[in-house]
Amino acid sequence: MQLPSTHIPASPATLPDPEVLPGWDPAWSQLVTVLGEDGSHTFHVLDTAPALAKLGRTPTGTILAVHGNPTWSYLWRSLATATLANAADPEYTGPIWRLVAPDQLDMGYSERLAHAGLPVPASAQQPGVSTDRGYRTLTGRITDLDALVRHLGLDRDAAAGQPLLTLGHDWGGVISLGWATRNADLVSGIMTLNTAVHHQADQPIPAPLQAALAGPLLPGSTVLTDAFLRVTTGLGNPALDPDVRQAFHAPYWSAEQRGGIGGFVADIPVDPAHGSYPELQRIGEDIAAYGRTGKPALILWGPKDPVFLDRYLADLLDRLPAADLHRFEKAGHLLPEDADITAPILLWAEQVVTGTKPSRTPAGDTTEEAPPLWHFLDTWADKSDTALVDMAGRTAGRVSWSRLSAVVNAIASGLYDHGLRPGDRISLLVPPGRDLTAILYACLRLGAVGVVADAGLGIAGMTRAVRAARPDWIIGETPGLSVARAQNWPGRRISVTTLPRLGAAALKVETSIYQLIAAHDGQRYDGPAPTKDDPAAILFTSGSTGPAKGVMYTQGRLANLTRLLRDVFNVRPGSSLLAGFAPFALLGPAIGATSTTPDMDVTKPATLTAVKVADAAAAANATMVFASPAALRNVVATADQLSPAQRNTLAGIELVLSAGAPVHPDLVAEVGKLFTGADFHSPYGMTESLLLADIDAAAITELNATGTEDGVCVGRPVSPVRMVIAPLNPDGSASTKLLEGPEAAGVLGEVVISAPHMKAGYDRLWYTDARSRRDTVDGLEWHRTEDIGHLDADGRLWIEGRLQHVVTTADGPVAPGGPEARIDALHAVARSAIVGVGPAGTQAVVAVIEPATGPGLKRLKRGVAPTELAAQVRAAAAPIPVAAVLVTDSVPVDIRHQSKINRPRLAVWADGILAGGKVGRP
Repeated sequence: MQLPSTHIPASPATLPDPEVLPGWDPAWSQLVTVLGEDGSHTFHVLDTAPALAKLGRTPTGTILAVHGNPTWSYLWRSLATATLANAADPEYTGPIWRLVAPDQLDMGYSERLAHAGLPVPASAQQPGVSTDRGYRTLTGRITDLDALVRHLGLDRDAAAGQPLLTLGHDWGGVISLGWATRNADLVSGIMTLNTAVHHQADQPIPAPLQAALAGPLLPGSTVLTDAFLRVTTGLGNPALDPDVRQAFHAPYWSAEQRGGIGGFVADIPVDPAHGSYPELQRIGEDIAAYGRTGKPALILWGPKDPVFLDRYLADLLDRLPAADLHRFEKAGHLLPEDADITAPILLWAEQVVTGTKPSRTPAGDTTEEAPPLWHFLDTWADKSDTALVDMAGRTAGRVSWSRLSAVVNAIASGLYDHGLRPGDRISLLVPPGRDLTAILYACLRLGAVGVVADAGLGIAGMTRAVRAARPDWIIGETPGLSVARAQNWPGRRISVTTLPRLGAAALKVETSIYQLIAAHDGQRYDGPAPTKDDPAAILFTSGSTGPAKGVMYTQGRLANLTRLLRDVFNVRPGSSLLAGFAPFALLGPAIGATSTTPDMDVTKPATLTAVKVADAAAAANATMVFASPAALRNVVATADQLSPAQRNTLAGIELVLSAGAPVHPDLVAEVGKLFTGADFHSPYGMTESLLLADIDAAAITELNATGTEDGVCVGRPVSPVRMVIAPLNPDGSASTKLLEGPEAAGVLGEVVISAPHMKAGYDRLWYTDARSRRDTVDGLEWHRTEDIGHLDADGRLWIEGRLQHVVTTADGPVAPGGPEARIDALHAVARSAIVGVGPAGTQAVVAVIEPATGPGLKRLKRGVAPTELAAQVRAAAAPIPVAAVLVTDSVPVDIRHQSKINRPRLAVWADGILAGGKVGRP
């Protein structure tokens, strides 16, 4: 390959060859010649207007999409396909969108410009060298886009009232935003994917750009070779299909075709000396001005992007504070290839056009407000009775209501004096106990937002969670602060205990909670109280069914939860509860109950033993015990270690609550032998709504032990929860139709709920939140739980699995919970999982078995189950036809609850075995 060292010739625009472009329709390709400031230029444009005309559909509006470097309009093929599919559907009643996506000049199949020399960044040029950089600048590209918009008449359509939405990716995002914010009178809304409009001088340039911008290396990596192109198209998560990757390369096979790639990189204004730096500054200011108008904006983001890091997202959010944001946690730089962005784009676009948004008023939300969460800390500020009993390590001891109130006020006053303000986000890396309780209530009183990500997520999971929430502050013990430092988590740092000077400096710690308490002891925080609609906490889900999601709660919705606990379980002020389940431990002070934290690691349920429960109960005269089923299993398993006095203590417990997962009847029976005087209840809920239904021991034994219905019965909805069913469609999705009462009895579908104490939304997951609340019945806000099951004739809920785990057979959808429960009842089975193998719609049902161990049971090898066991499993699963029965050492479950099965992982494993692959561990 040879190239003249100082010249790249101009060449005309061409039409792409659809034979080498999977998913591309040649009817989309248009060549458009536009008269611009420097003469006429011809663009290759993806334009769906002709296809819409052929369908006889008139567009409601236009989406103007701009690609970045080194992609081209092929990037938007899925969006083109989706918009036209809607237009072709006679039952579709939403907006019809025309998609216009130009290849920028020097890119894709648009006209190539003449280059007098290979690209060199303006900031790298020597004094006295011509300022003609030989490539299209940021200003020029915005001017090009403006000329094209006006040539196509999109400005006239917008002025006549037809919605115009803009969309951009990579440096196309900058160009798109630059044009849109200067033409805000024409634009109905703006959308951007990963991009950046500001780079802090004290921050390093992302590594991929450092390599490409390294002076004389720039031409070699971007033009003379296809290195930059290959690196960029190698950023897929997962990797691009080879045919798709080749399609992105198709316009850039020769060096003569890659001049625009090098020019685009050379035009990145990384410092004030660069010629395009002032233009980028103007764009940033224009975006901020647009943000102040409150006009619609959507940001879709792939956090795994090595180029456009989270700090660039934070800058965009500062400029567009009202923007809707959705983070695709598994996606990176090539977001349109990594994730389905068409569904969120089209749903958001529809909401912009119609101006409709789901209700924010849930069932049971009355004008009567529950008392604020710190109510008892104020009213009992002089009370010497015990508020907290902490049994764990360094913080072990008792705290009175008066002391807890004083400490909370001191922390709140100290944090405010140190600079924390209402609305600030605080990541709390503190284990349950008196310190966490006091810090959390100080944050609630201040109106700050506590961010709680369970250590059970692991370092990688916690890092994803914290970066998603992007806290302003981190308060933690040394282990948590060390992880935050090592992983470069955002936020100013405060330790709990006072650290040595060198240790504090190494961890970037500014002060400590103990120092703030000492400095402000006796001081009452008198700042304004947050309102019931102000955010209070972001609680992350377990991550057992995908990346952990941040669930936003307001002050009022948490207060409603405490009121519900009081009403359903008679948890009255003055009660004493022992909490082995972290959420309930933190709610004790809000209920006015003495809270006892046992000596355990809440991320490891097996660390709670019968002795630890008895000792904690005795220390606080506890009458209630809250614990997960996994924790209770270990309590029962260690009961032989109890002394007679400790057994008497447990016999005095009046109520045992087990939340987090369904409870097996055998466990209920064993718990009853230990807590002989207690009523047993198992509330059903989730991070999004901690209490929805309740079932007692008698019902668990009567209903779940007899197997009269498919799944696991979790009881009746508690008042004021409303619960409806969205029936499953043949493809396994949930219908938009909602059934309630007798109409819902026996119908398999997604559980949809409305309650005054449910989430206020998902944090920075706009699309997830919009999908979960898309229904409106009786004008109420609803939440789609993604749990599937049915209501029986008596209104009890039976859970049969998760929506994403439905097996789609040729005979219809199959929920895993029913056959699993019947298979689990077999003597030879410890645990089972039902998964689907094969194409969606024709999947085969496969049962994966974890064998039981014990006298008379054979040890089984991984792989295909023995004939006798397979026959037993098929008989138990009937009438569901099981195509294959496989054996594994252990069915993988989540760490926190030890009950949520990783079915996707098992499905991949089962598929490999049935295809003749090696039998390894799932």
